[in-house]
Amino acid sequence: MNDLSSTPAIAPENPPRARKPDWIRVKAPTSQGYAETRKLMRDLKLNTVCEEAACPNIGECWTKKHATVMILGDTCTRACAFCNVKTGMPGRVDVDEPAHVAEAAAKLGLEHIVITSVDRDDLPDGGASQFVKVIEALRANTPNTTIEILTPDFRGKMRRAVEAIVTARPDVYNHNLETVPRLYPTIRPGARYYASLRLLEEVKRHDPSIFTKSGVMLGLGEQRLEVHQVMDDMRCADIDFLTMGQYLRPTPKHTEVMEFVTPQAFAAYGAIARAKGFLQVASSPLTRSSYHAGKDFAEMRAAREAQLTKAAQGGASR
Repeated sequence: MNDLSSTPAIAPENPPRARKPDWIRVKAPTSQGYAETRKLMRDLKLNTVCEEAACPNIGECWTKKHATVMILGDTCTRACAFCNVKTGMPGRVDVDEPAHVAEAAAKLGLEHIVITSVDRDDLPDGGASQFVKVIEALRANTPNTTIEILTPDFRGKMRRAVEAIVTARPDVYNHNLETVPRLYPTIRPGARYYASLRLLEEVKRHDPSIFTKSGVMLGLGEQRLEVHQVMDDMRCADIDFLTMGQYLRPTPKHTEVMEFVTPQAFAAYGAIARAKGFLQVASSPLTRSSYHAGKDFAEMRAAREAQLTKAAQGGASR
């Protein structure tokens, strides 16, 4: 006779997805501004990370005519466990893409634009030259638009890629560390934590005046002290701006959410980051790399100017 009390429970084939807390929910996009932004991206054959990465803020940002353009196609050569961008062999680089990005910036009336890309390990320069061409097209067509780029790590090609892009002088150079070092083998297996830190150090070495920025996702199983150590590592690399947001699972095939971090915990992390000396910190469940990027850039630039003024006054009083 079987002892039913000792029979192991059979897990359902499709376990229910974790319910999102109220603070992470957003309304579906329905505004006219959203529709107009979407149409413009389609007309110019531009990809956006807003769509490809299933960003929860797309309704708010596109309503305000803010879109983060993703250059070099919609197919990535890597397969990170958190990312919703499709993986495979990318197509040829679109030679008209830089001009289309500049046209989009002009038509949207952007004061600040964020440009990112898929990983292109198949290209000799990792796609760095396309970033340069986009920056040059924006400078020629919308000279008053400040430019923020979010690049991959250019694995094996980093120094030349960074040198070329920094020479084109974006206003902000962003490269996300994404998570704590311990989780890299499972969350970001194609990348190396310290290589990403070196990339941001290399930016500052070439041009200390360019703002550097990096971000991490929380809720992947990281420990509090590990997050603090990442902050310290970033400050040692002289990173100016830290973003922290909640990881959201795009599909059941992606890595699961281990924790929904509370708004209060995000605020506490933000306070610690500011105390460590970052010029700008954005820390909330819905924070993403390009969320409110224009406003944050203006505040960061003002913070640096105030810092330089204070240092000059201190030197003059001696």
